Amino acid sequence: MLTCKEQVARSSDYLDGQLTFRERLMVRHHLMFCPNCRRFIRQMRLMQATLKMLPDEPVKEADALAARLAAERLKDQ
Repeated sequence: MLTCKEQVARSSDYLDGQLTFRERLMVRHHLMFCPNCRRFIRQMRLMQATLKMLPDEPVKEADALAARLAAERLKDQ
């Protein structure tokens, strides 16, 4: 079984689908038994989703962007 340190090192590749079948199985096995690493993966997925929502071009009004992101977060809950 992977250690938490090994799991964290593979997390980005896991989320990006870049692991071999065997490596994915090892990661999933670790996640079944480790609530801390499950929480870490959930947080990374949330961060990826948040970054994808950001506009490609700079927003002139940062306050408007912050309000929109807060509204989207509340809507998703």
